[in-house]
Amino acid sequence: MEILIDIILRAGRSAIELALFVLLPVMVVMLALMRLLEAKGVVDRVVERLAPLLRPVGLTGLGVFAALQINFVSFAAPVATLTMMEGRGASSRHLAATLAMVMAMQQANVTFPMTAMGLDFGLTLLLSLVGGLIAAAATYHGFGRELSAREGDVDETLHHRVAEDAKGVLDVINRAGAEAFKIAVGAIPMLVLALVAVMALRTSGAIDLLTRALAPLLAALAIDPALILPTLTKYIGGGTAMMGVMDEMIRNGSATVASMNRSAGFLIHPLDIPGVAVLISAGRRVAEVWKPAVFGAIVGIAVRTVGHVLFG
Repeated sequence: MEILIDIILRAGRSAIELALFVLLPVMVVMLALMRLLEAKGVVDRVVERLAPLLRPVGLTGLGVFAALQINFVSFAAPVATLTMMEGRGASSRHLAATLAMVMAMQQANVTFPMTAMGLDFGLTLLLSLVGGLIAAAATYHGFGRELSAREGDVDETLHHRVAEDAKGVLDVINRAGAEAFKIAVGAIPMLVLALVAVMALRTSGAIDLLTRALAPLLAALAIDPALILPTLTKYIGGGTAMMGVMDEMIRNGSATVASMNRSAGFLIHPLDIPGVAVLISAGRRVAEVWKPAVFGAIVGIAVRTVGHVLFG
């Protein structure tokens, strides 16, 4: 019992430190910047210019906005945009392409804090964009080609706050700060549970047994055995939980910054059990197209993985 209590206390301390001293300050700054750009109309102009260029890969103006949200806000931010697309008459084919793109891209709520750990943000963002576009195209022209392409009268106007004076700017910043605090605090339970599970598995020797069992296969594939733990954590507990485990591993020397960068392609994206559950909650038609979207996302993640292995 003493061992369990010690594990819980150590996991809780690590989770609080990561959430409040790494995740929170980074998300406050990035969310405030993103919301100010929205309020000033910069995001609207970017979407307006990019939308015609990205139509061939199956993305609409709102799809472009969803890409900006996941790369610069958080993995959950596109849920509102997917709901908006469904409600405004976007076709099932466009919904599938957008969902695939979102699931294949890096999630800002993990990438920004991990940049403080040594993650190459520029390369991660570039490969995220490439992988996301490939995922959208693979879904729109391949896995989702049998879906309906019929659209209603789609309204792609972006509705958000404006900041025309100092009071408006302050209001946008305060709301962004509250949103960042909600994200950081909301991540604490999953971080604590993930770290408790990880420390318990380590203490029991289960991770060592699994690593030894998979060692020949991993050696043949030139994969670092240390990645077993964050990979299991990521696909079961989500990206934020993986971030907590990776931070702990880098601190104790069982993982390196180099291995983190090489594995970013298949570790940093919302295609995991919690991520898919959140994204398909956007609406009935979004949930109906999850299967072709997942296949398309896998293609995009594979491209990102190769890119990170080669250049990470």
